[in-house]
Amino acid sequence: MAKEIILYNLRDDVTDEDYIKWCADYKGPTLLSLSSVKSFTLVNMLGGVKGNGKESIPPEETKPPFKYIGILDSTNLADWDKDRNSKTFKEEFFPQWFSKWVADFYVLAGMEVYDEKSE
Repeated sequence: MAKEIILYNLRDDVTDEDYIKWCADYKGPTLLSLSSVKSFTLVNMLGGVKGNGKESIPPEETKPPFKYIGILDSTNLADWDKDRNSKTFKEEFFPQWFSKWVADFYVLAGMEVYDEKSE
């Protein structure tokens, strides 16, 4: 399954509560209405750990560089690319997200290579 991972922080003038409400009322339903989208998960990062095995720097607690991570599962990258270029995404959703809610962001796209679930 194709995945897009969206790492980002909110603008300084946006509260977590307002953003989470907007996601529940608009962002989630809009993304799920696109034909290639199978699921969307929003994660609020509360803490992190970093280290560097190459330089023998042991793990230490740190503030995550991004407060939110969006995980979008789609049928495949070609179909998701079509949906990303649709009017719904390109003209309605993305301009709102970009201009009203988000500060810095980083988007990664890839294919799932392992998925195991515990019972």
